[in-house]
Amino acid sequence: MKRGVHPVASYESSARVFKALADPKRLQILTLLKSGEKCTCVLTREMGLPQSSLSYHMKILCEAGLVTGREDGKWTHYRLQPAGGQRALALLQDILTEDTGCEGTGCENTGNETTGCKTGGCCR
Repeated sequence: MKRGVHPVASYESSARVFKALADPKRLQILTLLKSGEKCTCVLTREMGLPQSSLSYHMKILCEAGLVTGREDGKWTHYRLQPAGGQRALALLQDILTEDTGCEGTGCENTGNETTGCKTGGCCR
């Protein structure tokens, strides 16, 4: 698949990741988890949130693939999902990196604009 061309489902998945990162409380949770796995009781105390609010934020972070949880009795222990962070960075880079529209070496790309196509047809 050409870079920058994604099916709608891919946009939905990307939006889920960025939504998870777009909340100050969730960013604070991610920062707390940088030092290692934490149980729900520690996170509620550190965040000053009721368990129900923390649960809401953790659901979003888990669905985005940024955090993973494991149950231990009545508590859940959460940790960062390394692949989730790498995926978020790759998504951001893919979205914000300019695509010249050329797949080969036939275009004369000057950096700011594509001036022409040596091979005829790949540039508009």
